[in-house]
Amino acid sequence: MLTTDYVTGSPNWLDLGSPDTQAAAAFYEGVFGWDLETAGPDAGGYGFFQKGGRTVGGLGPLNEQGASSTWTVYFQSPDVDSTAKAVEQGGGVVRVEPGDVMEAGRMAAFTDPGGADFAVWQPAAVGGLEAASEDDTLCWVELHAPNPSGTLAFYRSLFGWRSQEMTMPGMTYTVLSTSEGDQEDASFGGLAELQEGMEPRWVPYFAVADTDATVAAAQGGGGSVLMPPTDVPDVGRIAWIADPFGALFALLKPNPPTPPTA
Repeated sequence: MLTTDYVTGSPNWLDLGSPDTQAAAAFYEGVFGWDLETAGPDAGGYGFFQKGGRTVGGLGPLNEQGASSTWTVYFQSPDVDSTAKAVEQGGGVVRVEPGDVMEAGRMAAFTDPGGADFAVWQPAAVGGLEAASEDDTLCWVELHAPNPSGTLAFYRSLFGWRSQEMTMPGMTYTVLSTSEGDQEDASFGGLAELQEGMEPRWVPYFAVADTDATVAAAQGGGGSVLMPPTDVPDVGRIAWIADPFGALFALLKPNPPTPPTA
C-alpha cells in the first residue's frame, strides 16, 4: 500500500478536475468526510481536499478544451523536464508542459502510449499528499492499458518501476513497485489489460471502513455504481463509482483492514 515516504515513481499527488467544483466538493464531503480548503486567490480556483486537517487530494476547474471530469494521478519526479523528454522519447504525449506551481513545486501532464493520462510532481514547498492508506485516503492506483507489456516498459523507462505478475480470476494482474526498498513493501499499484468497453486510464482506489456504506453514500449524493461491492480474495472488498460529473474512482476495504487513524 501507499505511504507518504515518497521516492521516485511514487504516487505523490492526486487531483480532480470538475466542471462544478462546489458541487464536487459537496459530493466528496458526503462520501469521505473531506473538507475543501482554497489554495488562495492566485490559484485559479484550485483547492485542497483535507481529512482531519491533512491534505488528501486537490480539486480544480477543468482547464483543457473538451476535457471531461476525471481524477489525475501524479508520480514523483526528481526532474520534471527530464521526465517530459523521456515521455516523448518513449512514445507518450506532453499535454501540459513542465511549469512551476508558485513555490509549491513543478509539474507536467502527459498521456502514455496506450492513451492513459497521468502527471508528475517535483516537490518544493508541497511535498505531496499528507495522508495515505488510511480510511478515506488514497491507498492504491491501477492502470488499465491495451498493451500491458509495452506500457510497463514505457513507465519503467521513466521511473524504474519493478513488477510482479499474479494470477487473478480471468486475468493476469501485474503489481507495480518503486525501484527502492523491499519490493512488496514498495508496491503501490497494479496494471491490468484493458477490458472491452473501457477507456485506458489510471483508477485511484480510496481505503474505506465499509465499502457498502460508502457506496450507499455515493449513490445518495448523485454518484453512479459502475461495479457493485465485490469481494476479491486476499485483497478486500472493492467497488467502482462515478461521481455526479462522471469522474471514476474505486473503493477498497483492504483485507486485512487498514489500521485505525490517529
